[in-house]
Amino acid sequence: MGRVTVRRAVERVSPSGRRRRVDALAAEEPLELRVNGKALAVTMRTPGQDVELAHGFLLSEGVIGASEDISIARFCEGTGPDGMNTYNVLDIALAEGVPPPDTGVERNFYTTSSCGVCGKAALDAVKLKTRYSPALDPVRVTPETLIGFPDALRERQKVFESTGGLHAAGLFVNGELLVVREDVGRHNAVDKVLGWAVLQNLVPLHGAVLMVSGRASFELVQKSAMAGIPVLAAVSAPSSLAVELAEEQGMTLIGFLRGDSMNVYTGGERVVETA
Repeated sequence: MGRVTVRRAVERVSPSGRRRRVDALAAEEPLELRVNGKALAVTMRTPGQDVELAHGFLLSEGVIGASEDISIARFCEGTGPDGMNTYNVLDIALAEGVPPPDTGVERNFYTTSSCGVCGKAALDAVKLKTRYSPALDPVRVTPETLIGFPDALRERQKVFESTGGLHAAGLFVNGELLVVREDVGRHNAVDKVLGWAVLQNLVPLHGAVLMVSGRASFELVQKSAMAGIPVLAAVSAPSSLAVELAEEQGMTLIGFLRGDSMNVYTGGERVVETA
């Protein structure tokens, strides 16, 4: 797994006593994202699929709409104590004619692994307009299909299995799980999934269901809408703003998808007995 996990010695304390053991931790390192050589944001993430993360981030911020909007992505300066490249600085060169991010996309300091909108320079830029509206997407999905998604996602969470410390996001189309990405940040996991879709030329993601392992925040709804995803499902609760934005965007938002039940907060017409 490389730098995805880090092994550290711990002391296990239990009723049977204390013992030393080696534990696997989810790696967390900063990634500085540059666009055309200019620093745009720093996010704390689990290393791996960084190019996907960058594509997904720029898609969800409205900077790009397809893979051809980026001419090249390359790691640049950034060395550790051993002199080796840390691969923690990624520069994205936009294709000719693609305008650079406006100032509203810039972060004042950094993006934490738990909240992607923290530190945004302009609060007005938090609510972005998608070029791929999910409102008219006719996709239908049955409750029987939906209740199988959490287990399917969990089975593919390989790093979580060894660390217990990562969020996950998975993309389903016609009931099939296409891709799973894990990260210490829930928004990073989603960006990696969206970036994968961009690189596979699958955006807009009509007919897709995005399944996330935690709660459904405002930003995850926003990211889904920016990719044209009509259905977002989460194993935990949505926030009030997430529900408001999902309704505004014409999305179906599902929370507490566990066992054989779920709460459908918006877009209930897409959840039908016969797909």
